[in-house]
Amino acid sequence: MLADTLGRYILQDYPLDARLTAGASDIGYAPEKWIELAELGVIGALFSEDDGGFGGAGFDLAVVFEAIGRGLICEPFLESAVLAGGALAVAGSAAQKARLEDVISGQSVGALAHFEADDGCDVRFVSARAVAKGDGWVLSGLKAVVRHAGAADFLIVSSRTDGQAGDEDGISLFLVASDAAGLEIVDYQTIDGGRAAEVVLRDLTVGADALIGVAGQGAAVLQHVLGRGLLALSAEALGLMDVIKDMTIEFIQTRQQFGVPIGKFQALQHRMAEMLLEIEQARSAVINAAASVDMPGVARERALSAAKFTIGQIGTLVAEESIQLHGGIGMTWEHSLGHFAKRLVMIGHELGDEDYHLSRYIRLGQEAQNV
Repeated sequence: MLADTLGRYILQDYPLDARLTAGASDIGYAPEKWIELAELGVIGALFSEDDGGFGGAGFDLAVVFEAIGRGLICEPFLESAVLAGGALAVAGSAAQKARLEDVISGQSVGALAHFEADDGCDVRFVSARAVAKGDGWVLSGLKAVVRHAGAADFLIVSSRTDGQAGDEDGISLFLVASDAAGLEIVDYQTIDGGRAAEVVLRDLTVGADALIGVAGQGAAVLQHVLGRGLLALSAEALGLMDVIKDMTIEFIQTRQQFGVPIGKFQALQHRMAEMLLEIEQARSAVINAAASVDMPGVARERALSAAKFTIGQIGTLVAEESIQLHGGIGMTWEHSLGHFAKRLVMIGHELGDEDYHLSRYIRLGQEAQNV
């Protein structure tokens, strides 16, 4: 029902032109649409009842983000609800969790400032530091490509309170207000629409109440929320693929050459058949990830990495094949295909590309065998 409601909203109230305008704006999304989507219950579907929502399970995420992909939605569902809000839901104190009501209602936007320029997508690679001082902490370091940071009301910042970059222990998470002294946000537009930023921590001082969870134990929280982020991105990519597939089928059935639709040519039929089979393979990987995301252990992590690898590989194939079958028109700004294809390709690089997740999938399997 939620997917149908969201689908009708996208079709009737959020056409592609409006989405492109919102993505190119100074904040990278449309605040009025964000509130409307919150009122529809879309954000609430990403949280459990205990956290003030009415869903939060793996298939809830998959349903919502597949619809987001179909509509090429640029609002900060991933950044604010799944990542930043998810970290508060998992490990936040009672006072910190009180922010979730505003997140779910769309009144507040958060972002996760975790990844760094040279981290290789490894969740444990955190070089930003947090040093205890008095009854608080002093944060310093750099965070890269923090989507929607410029429009966020608060950031969840990962910093190392112990150990060296690459160590699993010693990572801590902090709740930082966007207007905090010592926080610099260098905002820019992304190629697929929307905004991101480089975040600079210049001896930023926070109180003891800014610490999320237990000091030095933030890696487990990050692994949990980033795993849900992988599922969300994979489901979004699946929605994008379905739209691209439908566009391409319609085009080859109507575009004529030598007096017949080009879809009659056997060579193109073979290419479309391959694309359809690959998309179904991607769908199976997303379903498997959705079924595994609420489970503990290696099986969860391997299913999520398998889905992200599959999405990255198949997403590139679908984007390239669809544009080639459309010809030059598929690359123009006026045709919607190019916008869907750009977002699909960019998803392949978010939260780890296909090379990283293939290596991670293999490594986790080897570690499980050696236990």
